[in-house]
Amino acid sequence: MTTADTVAAETPAAFATSLIVPIDFQQIVSLFIDDLPAIVQRSDSPRYLACATMRIVFFACLNGGVGLIAANRFVTFRYDRERRPVGRFDMRNLVVSVAAAIAALTVGPALADPPLVGIVSIAATEANNARYISGAQAAAKEAGWTVSVVDAAGSADQANASIENFAQRGAVAIVDMVFPYSSIGAGLAAAKSANIPVVTWGGGLGSTVAATNGSGGPMVVPVNELMIKTMNAKGSVLELTYHTGEVCRNREVELDKTLKNDPDIKVTKDEVRIPGYFEDGAQYANAWLASHPAGKENLAIWGCWDDPAIGAIGSLRAQGRSDVKVYGVNGNAQALENIKKGFMTATAWQDSYTEGYNMTKLLPEIIKAGSNWQPKAVEVPAVLVTNDTIDKFLAAHPDAVK
Repeated sequence: MTTADTVAAETPAAFATSLIVPIDFQQIVSLFIDDLPAIVQRSDSPRYLACATMRIVFFACLNGGVGLIAANRFVTFRYDRERRPVGRFDMRNLVVSVAAAIAALTVGPALADPPLVGIVSIAATEANNARYISGAQAAAKEAGWTVSVVDAAGSADQANASIENFAQRGAVAIVDMVFPYSSIGAGLAAAKSANIPVVTWGGGLGSTVAATNGSGGPMVVPVNELMIKTMNAKGSVLELTYHTGEVCRNREVELDKTLKNDPDIKVTKDEVRIPGYFEDGAQYANAWLASHPAGKENLAIWGCWDDPAIGAIGSLRAQGRSDVKVYGVNGNAQALENIKKGFMTATAWQDSYTEGYNMTKLLPEIIKAGSNWQPKAVEVPAVLVTNDTIDKFLAAHPDAVK
């Protein structure tokens, strides 16, 4: 155990400086327990009692963050008592220093770091993810909390490691963005053992997840219905999918379920990557267009979120193909601009900022309820945006393109 008596120094200031290191509070308690028998045995010695008290409170002072001034006061007391008997001035000095330590230990918690909310994003720079994070940060700021964001770049292993790290850091809550709860089992277990609630954005309800929103399935239904109606229930569709994310998987399931009733629509599926979804969308579109010439049938490209579809638009424009309808989901700024310019047919605008804000505002309630909390979905409805409705939509939501 590190104590004041085991550190050598030539001057009080040097001695104090050498000890400005974090000391666990349990060590402070241990110091007192270790010294208690000797203190009791020698309680008739004011000098020993004063020195023992000084040693204990000195470390409490350091741990409480009182700093070098109070530390120096204690060390000076120790340094002087080796050279002369303890007098009234020394005892007064000690009392003042003890008071400073008590004040530091009382005020210290108020000066501690604010509660931490850890966010693990599947792609933090993607527009919809970024809006959700902004909403969460706004709500956290109102609560006096801080937010730390990790971009897992599509890796479930990285997501698990990041959740485990947040648990070790003592986060008050953790947000999983898009990764299915079934793929973050190790992270959920670590959070559960630390009594830290985990909520998801599009990751679904299950296991120990406390709440979710941004669920993919319901959001894509109006997009699917419009696409099939526009195609007159026949033709060919290129589906740009992504199976690592729960949201995209649910949206694909919804589309496949709908297409079972339309056997005259032929489907080609290609899996995009994160990162790399823009490039993959363009590449898969190029290959698909080569086997689907213009004027032969109704054609559509469907992205399980906007960005792969936007990548495909680049290929369509390069080849001058205006015969292919393009559909996305999320309604990010690029998608809305492409709808306004006539390059994209429709998207479902997801108010991810509000989803992030609402979920973070819910966290104190989840934390307070503890084991009595009942998991639930707190969804924010999506808005279908098309060429016909884009102007009205932007008038009502001007921030959607910022």
